[in-house]
Amino acid sequence: MSESWIVGINPVEGALANDATRVRELLVDVATAQRNARIKELVDQARNHHIPVHHRPREQLDKIAGQARHQGIVALYEPPPMTHEDELAALIERDGMDTLVLVLDGITDPHNLGACLRSAAAAKVTAVIVPKDRAVGLTPVVRRASAGGADRVPLVAVTNLARTLRELKDAGVWITGLAGDTDTSVYEVDFRGPVALVLGSEGEGMRRLTRELCDFVAKIPMPGMMESLNVSVATGVVLFEALRQRGAKR
Repeated sequence: MSESWIVGINPVEGALANDATRVRELLVDVATAQRNARIKELVDQARNHHIPVHHRPREQLDKIAGQARHQGIVALYEPPPMTHEDELAALIERDGMDTLVLVLDGITDPHNLGACLRSAAAAKVTAVIVPKDRAVGLTPVVRRASAGGADRVPLVAVTNLARTLRELKDAGVWITGLAGDTDTSVYEVDFRGPVALVLGSEGEGMRRLTRELCDFVAKIPMPGMMESLNVSVATGVVLFEALRQRGAKR
């Protein structure tokens, strides 16, 4: 597994909290570290785990981070392998009637995927499923946008999304897709029991076959003068509607 850089306070904090053994080293901008209490705390945590900490000029961190905002700290990280699709059945069996799966059909914007993972982690979903093709992977930008969520929720990249949806149905999971061109509101759908929630890509929405495999198609009512929500916002709305119906006990 190749190493990659995690940039920013929240992503580094998440890596240290969830899997410090995979953090190889920390680089910090000394000027920022001197005035930022959270960076000082992360440096102390790293040293407690015997992780090397190096002070570097901000220009070096800028080069490593690229377009991402590093906030004065980056970590060299060996990512764990993504959850294999063959492990999905075991995750569903583990959660049983509490199964809550998020399916993202072709999200290409890393900030959107990161925000979706953040909401999924907050909702303690069973797994997030994405297609291997025509979708963004788990990039450093995704990790930063997830604010640590990428390290807290199983992310499953599947070869054939339609086949995976059929397998979910065979396992007793009810599938609801989100789309704007339906009369059914998400507030009318029963999200208790084993449920998968499907959201499509930023521009195209769900693909035709994905939609056909849904048991229900629902929309988020919007009485205002907007036709749609950002996919990450919609994800948060529907996930927490599901939790509300379940009594928010997850």
